[in-house]
Amino acid sequence: MKLNELRDNPGATPKRTRVGRGPGSGKGKMGGRGIKGQKSRSGVAIKGYEGGQMPLYQRLPKRGFNKPNAKKYAVVNLGLIQKFIDAGKLDAGSITEGSLVASGVVRRKLDGIRVLAKGDFTAKANIAVTGASKTAVEAVAKAGGALTVATTEAAAE
Repeated sequence: MKLNELRDNPGATPKRTRVGRGPGSGKGKMGGRGIKGQKSRSGVAIKGYEGGQMPLYQRLPKRGFNKPNAKKYAVVNLGLIQKFIDAGKLDAGSITEGSLVASGVVRRKLDGIRVLAKGDFTAKANIAVTGASKTAVEAVAKAGGALTVATTEAAAE
């Protein structure tokens, strides 16, 4: 098969309706737009407009607060770190944010990496990251390792 032989399945792309092409087409004269009015004209973008009435999205109360400078952490579970240690992609001796990114556990570190306690963790590992849950710190300590929550600059090494 060659590129010029590629075709869609029969009936996959229906023919485009040509509006305003006479009464025999079933979509002639006004082309399915009705009679007069704003929507029958071209160049109309109404979206949330309600004819001068206060639109619904403005009538409903606003809720909550979105912090404009909120930190976004890359999240990784202990189970995944254990999987990478078992596969030999991570050295359990010293795991830093740089080594987590280099091995492919996380794609990018964003504002830092936060470790969560999901999954089984048995390796005696020293982990240095920006953030960690209490249960993750306890799980690593129980396995005989240490999880230190460092500042962003120290973890970047």
